[in-house]
Amino acid sequence: VPVFAEFTGLPPYIAMLTGLGAMWALTDIIHFGEEGDNEMKIPKALSRLDTSGILFFLGILMSIGVLDKSGILKELAVFLNENLPSQDIIATGIGLASALIDNVPLVAATQGMYDLAEYGTDDKLWQLIALCAGTGGSILIIGSASGVALMGLEKVDFLWYAKKVSVGAAVGYFAGIATYLAQYSLLHGGLLNTIVPEAMAAVDMVGQNVNGLF
Repeated sequence: VPVFAEFTGLPPYIAMLTGLGAMWALTDIIHFGEEGDNEMKIPKALSRLDTSGILFFLGILMSIGVLDKSGILKELAVFLNENLPSQDIIATGIGLASALIDNVPLVAATQGMYDLAEYGTDDKLWQLIALCAGTGGSILIIGSASGVALMGLEKVDFLWYAKKVSVGAAVGYFAGIATYLAQYSLLHGGLLNTIVPEAMAAVDMVGQNVNGLF
């Protein structure tokens, strides 16, 4: 899909529909003339899709699109930037929100809040949002589609998960954020530029005090 979109300039959904059409035609050619309800044909595969889940995410993404076109997401981004001290805290809050709301609509909303012209595709903000939204949903079992599926398949209780898993997941969540911020600062010189000069100044001060004693 990315290669198709890159070379043709068409939206990604066109690439997916084109791939589906090609597979449909290919399987019909391969199994042409076979009688019965063939398991290898596309119609049979489509009949097993989770239609309710697809419609759920379609409705959410359409709602996010309405909020984006109406300018509400931009206003929310401005409000957060004016009232929170750093974007690191904003990304952390988005990750915590993903423990209650699925990360798909949250990430889609942030794409409408922050412009790619201002924040490039490899910007620190997007990296941190990807980390926080991807892992924050594990703090509560209802925070991700896989968690909800786990409740249904394995009959895992919400309170049991909160007692046994949520604390560890939260610790891992904040530890991951701290590790990323430290790594980012180290790789981009921020950590060295702040800690090393202070350490050198402290060493010089200690040296001067020692020399003064003798």
